[in-house]
Amino acid sequence: MPESPTSLPRHVAIIMDGNGRWAKKRLLPRYAGHKVGVESVRKIVTHCTQQGIEVLTLFAFSSENWQRPQREVNLLMDLFLLSLRNEARRLHKNNVRLKIIGERKAFPDKLQRRIDEVEALTQHNTGLTLVVAANYGGRWDIAQAAQKLAEQVQAGLIKLEDITSAQLAPHLCLTDLPAPDLFIRTGGEQRISNFLLWQLAYTELYFTPILWPDFNQTAFEEALEAFASRQRRFGRTGDQVEQQNHLEKNS
Repeated sequence: MPESPTSLPRHVAIIMDGNGRWAKKRLLPRYAGHKVGVESVRKIVTHCTQQGIEVLTLFAFSSENWQRPQREVNLLMDLFLLSLRNEARRLHKNNVRLKIIGERKAFPDKLQRRIDEVEALTQHNTGLTLVVAANYGGRWDIAQAAQKLAEQVQAGLIKLEDITSAQLAPHLCLTDLPAPDLFIRTGGEQRISNFLLWQLAYTELYFTPILWPDFNQTAFEEALEAFASRQRRFGRTGDQVEQQNHLEKNS
């Protein structure tokens, strides 16, 4: 039997795909799609807050996106900076904590400073944690964690043969947060595109053809309903899960 439809994910991770195609369908420049996509971010953040979801992670700019036309990359950097400026007070007012993950050294200095400022402003907020993955890649994440372990081996703090997945995990991004329960990708593509490779190991995957600028609260609710209908086994059998659920309900 699937879990109760009232069950909610603690952590939702989203690849916001389809901004460029949304604009192209309307004979607009790709940048116009990215600007409208920011409105969708605001709606989904609000909805997560209302639903009581603890963490929302958004893939804003991958480490591979630098390969896009330079003009588009520059416009995306400008939009990122503008969004941080415009949304900082709103996030803080709504008790949202902002966390940026990824290699931020590649960003312009003024963008790095603004990231630091907004993170500092919201760091003590206790509502939704909004994670924005920017210049992030799952392979980079694992590699930088492995490098930190290698440094510990070199310093004689740990032995090579002692390295386990449990020792690697604390050095990964999001280690201080629950693993994603639900992954959503908009835009029709059905792949995870180097996003949270380690963290998505037991995440429920949900793909929708809706382009990100059109992804609204109704579409998000459909994803939540799909998540609630699934039985999460984590390596166990379905019978074991049902028995555990029965024990928890009657305890």
